[in-house]
Amino acid sequence: MKSMMSTAPGGPETLELVETETPAPGPGQVLIAVKAAAVNFPDTLIIRDLYQFKPPRPFAPGSEVAGVIEAVGDDVTDLAPGDRVLCCGVNGGYSTHFLAGAPQAIKIPDDMPFDEAAAFLMTYGTSHYALKDRGALKDGEALFILGAAGGVGAAAIELGKAMGARVIAGVSSDNKAEFCRSLGADETIVYPRGELDREAQRSLAGEIKTKCGGEGADVVYDAVGGDYAEPAIRALAWEGRFLVVGFPAGIPKIPLNLALLKSCQIVGVFWGAFTTREPAQNAQHISELFQWYLAGKIKPRVTKTFPLENAADALLELETRKALGKIVITV
Repeated sequence: MKSMMSTAPGGPETLELVETETPAPGPGQVLIAVKAAAVNFPDTLIIRDLYQFKPPRPFAPGSEVAGVIEAVGDDVTDLAPGDRVLCCGVNGGYSTHFLAGAPQAIKIPDDMPFDEAAAFLMTYGTSHYALKDRGALKDGEALFILGAAGGVGAAAIELGKAMGARVIAGVSSDNKAEFCRSLGADETIVYPRGELDREAQRSLAGEIKTKCGGEGADVVYDAVGGDYAEPAIRALAWEGRFLVVGFPAGIPKIPLNLALLKSCQIVGVFWGAFTTREPAQNAQHISELFQWYLAGKIKPRVTKTFPLENAADALLELETRKALGKIVITV
């Protein structure tokens, strides 16, 4: 098989196309012939040894794939060669083949394209868990999303609308704002890029409050961090919920008196750990997501694809924050 391997810590330019022997599935495993692999922000971290998990090198990044089962190991009874599946893991997706435990491989609808399947579970799973379980988003509430044009942010727009919320999308450019409106966002805010001084933070907090109806956001979904987190918390309504999702702009330092003054919650969102700690509940979430997909309420927006050998370019597109929706590697 062929893989884009990380052989030393570094940026996308350090990836190398390597050919190795295709593995055979062991007991309880399946071998997937990969048709598409999603590009996610953790992929940019794991190759730099900055992610929570540090696989031994060499390894291929890529935590989300879709394809066709090529072979199954002993004790696998509910999957067979030829089944169309998606699968999530920690790494290994930027390859022509992906070895996984059978429980991690999920059958997909016959008419679901592989690129959409590869871009489905991590973003929608993260945002569904965030909004439903961690944020307790209710019908009619105001949801403000930081980084709304990215993978998880775009998913949060669609899910917020499916859950009956009024959705305000925060983005860094006019074309991203237009993209978010096409997904169903009720309002958009274009915030400045880079460091925000106190005046810029106050201005952003005021704009969020205004767009959320004056009282502020009931739920803030923060997939950006950095200088944007504090003004978003300041824009929370009474007993609002601030969801900590990611930090591409840096890990913020929050004055905790804001939590007291707002009587608000600052809530972590670690979907990967949730899937292993609460598998039955996660299975219910996945079932609901597929129902919404088949009903046309949600649909991954794959805006750009790259061949496997150009995986470094795909990662660079993501980490420079040029991406709209999802980027997918095709095999």
